[in-house]
Amino acid sequence: MTMMIQPLFALVFLKVVVILTLIFKTPLRKPILMALDRSKQGRGPVIFKSTGGTLFVVLVSILFNVTLLQNRATDSGTVNPTDQVLFATQLLEASLLGFSLFLALVIDRLHYYIKELRVLRKTLEGEKKTNQIREVENIASKSPRKSS
Repeated sequence: MTMMIQPLFALVFLKVVVILTLIFKTPLRKPILMALDRSKQGRGPVIFKSTGGTLFVVLVSILFNVTLLQNRATDSGTVNPTDQVLFATQLLEASLLGFSLFLALVIDRLHYYIKELRVLRKTLEGEKKTNQIREVENIASKSPRKSS
């Protein structure tokens, strides 16, 4: 079970990097947004939901094991060093897994808000152009015309 800590650290750091590239305007922002767009099409949402559900079940299982270890220590009255190591390791795994699931939710919301912001900016630009055209038409209609 200790082999799970290193991939979880890598997963957390990868998600933090993705979040930072989404927050700040970097050259990697556009490819990451395109990858997130494609992952939300077709079978992508089903795959991500089932993966997230599986990770959540693993998290609940680890937390259950942590409570069993804690109850065993309180029932016996003495603390076994092996149980302490297992407790610390599984608590670290649970915290990394929970943090990873939380960061996945943050990435999902950031992607949604960036898409909404892009749509709002396009509509705002369109409205500005139509207002400029109306102003030009109003100015042209109010100005006296010269007849020749």
